[in-house]
Amino acid sequence: MTSCDSYNDKAIADEEQTANWLAYGRTHNERRFSPAIQINTENVSNLKVDWFMDLPNDVGLVSTPLVVEGVLFFTGTMNVVRAVNAETGELLWEYDPEVGKAVEGKKKIGWKHNRGLSFYEGKIFAATWDGRLVALNAKTGEEIWKVRTFDMERSLYITGAPKAFKGKVLIGNGGTENGPTRGWVTAYDADTGKEAWKFYIVPGNPADGFENEAMEMAAETWTGEWWKHGGGGNAWHGFTYDADLDVLYIGTGNGSPWNRKIRSPDGGDNLFLCSIVALKPDTGEYLWHYQTTPGESWDYNSNMDIVLADLNIDGKEVKALMHAPKNGFFYVIDRETGKLISAEPFVETTWASHIDMKTGRPVEIEGARYETEPAYIAPNAWGAHSWHAMSYNLNTGLVYIPALHQGANYSDEGIDLETWQAEEFKGGMGVNTTGDDRPREYPASLIAWDPVKQKEVWKIRQEHLHNAGTLTTAGNLVFQGRPDGKFLAYNAETGKTLWTFDVGLGIAAPPITYTLNGKQYIALLVGWGGGYAGLGGDKAADLGWAYRAQTRRLISFSLEGTADMPKLQPPVIPVPIDDPDFIIDETLANIGASKYGECTACHGYISGGMAPDLRASPIPLDKASFESVLRAGSKVAMGMPAHPDITDQELEGLRHFIRQVARYYIKKDSLDQNKVSAGH
Repeated sequence: MTSCDSYNDKAIADEEQTANWLAYGRTHNERRFSPAIQINTENVSNLKVDWFMDLPNDVGLVSTPLVVEGVLFFTGTMNVVRAVNAETGELLWEYDPEVGKAVEGKKKIGWKHNRGLSFYEGKIFAATWDGRLVALNAKTGEEIWKVRTFDMERSLYITGAPKAFKGKVLIGNGGTENGPTRGWVTAYDADTGKEAWKFYIVPGNPADGFENEAMEMAAETWTGEWWKHGGGGNAWHGFTYDADLDVLYIGTGNGSPWNRKIRSPDGGDNLFLCSIVALKPDTGEYLWHYQTTPGESWDYNSNMDIVLADLNIDGKEVKALMHAPKNGFFYVIDRETGKLISAEPFVETTWASHIDMKTGRPVEIEGARYETEPAYIAPNAWGAHSWHAMSYNLNTGLVYIPALHQGANYSDEGIDLETWQAEEFKGGMGVNTTGDDRPREYPASLIAWDPVKQKEVWKIRQEHLHNAGTLTTAGNLVFQGRPDGKFLAYNAETGKTLWTFDVGLGIAAPPITYTLNGKQYIALLVGWGGGYAGLGGDKAADLGWAYRAQTRRLISFSLEGTADMPKLQPPVIPVPIDDPDFIIDETLANIGASKYGECTACHGYISGGMAPDLRASPIPLDKASFESVLRAGSKVAMGMPAHPDITDQELEGLRHFIRQVARYYIKKDSLDQNKVSAGH
């Protein structure tokens, strides 16, 4: 058995081994493809639970576990890191970064889930919601070093996995919609935590000078006083290290605010928003970029995974990268030069007709930027593909994409484009969006895509949005979990369903596979979470995965599994409650409605399960209890930060607005029930 201390870039880049899952996408290539064949199309129907681990203190679980030398590592709610025996599920150690204590008394914003860990030479690297990067001893869980990556007073957060490579570990952050932010990534020394280099994604105020030539070049693509708005570009996901070429690729975020008419009023491409940027891994020096959505105005970030493969293009082997960002086009790019090879839409796209192969730029549809009137745009801000991982099978040559099929109406009517300004923690987008009211056959799908021919090979239509990331194997299989709690295996060539298992709770995390002592396992974190659990509204709530209604789990499957796993608690849909003696003051309710916008990312107006449904909570009914939670932070250990600067009027306004919303739905539910009983 190899010492885990020796697992460096060569080991992490090894596509042949099957025992470990060493990086977010299994290897540095981020393919999520395993050459393991023990579980295959002929026997996958025999897959059963081998072991499981209940996680009663967790809520949303979206993480990709790692497996190193028989130990499985994963991150749970509030960034708690656990190591378990990968053959039995026995807990070996647990590290709690005590995020609740770190944010106690501070006004913080963001989500308490996290997408994963990184491993390098005997260390586990984890990032926390409040902005710390931590190195742990992989054998003991002992803290080796920790650094703060941003000021706690900023409205930033981290939900992404760090990326370890060449003796360094990289981390970015999120928060584009939370305030005037200027995105960046930082690389730290993996042994000491000392900052190695920093790369800003958009330029700052020219009067302060530019950090490097790349920022000076980027500034030529901005207009007005963009730095007052931050610019955005936050890199919260999508980091890939190319061990063959010794290049680091980062996927960058959307604009701050979304509306280019505000942040860059005279136009411009606004580099390096919505781009893949290639950097020298030792220094962070700029090499090249490809911008997927120049001057974007729709929240079309390129933070999605960047997958590396050598593809046969017109009879020539090309070192390529594949990228399916929010904007709806699937890109194949020469990763040696940054030149576009091909790009085609994989879902409905109404903002651009095609990508011009001579310039590499999208050909936009007239009116897509809602210049003079509202515009219907597809995909919407959720994107055609979000952070839910796609995978690439070396044998089939296909990419498996969790796709979304949604549109929205965009407008900036009623917004003063000259005076609009985001504020820290209050944020804003500078654009109005309303939901897609057009009839659709299905809102989401699993698409098998041929990246060479740039066409769809097969598609599985899905009833719910935000299906989890995929895993594919040389056993000719594709695995994916769904929001309805079903975990499925498909034939990778045809899309035929070969195996279905009901885990009893919505799935947001992608599966992994590993082989120990001759047995192949498929492991999965089960715990409904992610942005859709906060912002999905009634469609997410109707799934029945209410906040803390079901116990979260880590499950490992094998062909020899014999574990007797009890069923989870049944689905629960929150029911609004009321106090008939509570008299709503309309003026206060309007004040509360304005303030409540800061609460929706987690609680929604109807909670999809990320946080309590406030319509159904007794806490807002009691003024003292509500103040204790909101102002004093009595629930901070559970991820509800304090808001110490909230005024008495805002506090009371929220109570009145929540009752107003609750009564609206109580009345609506009553009318709906009467219609059903009357036979309408």
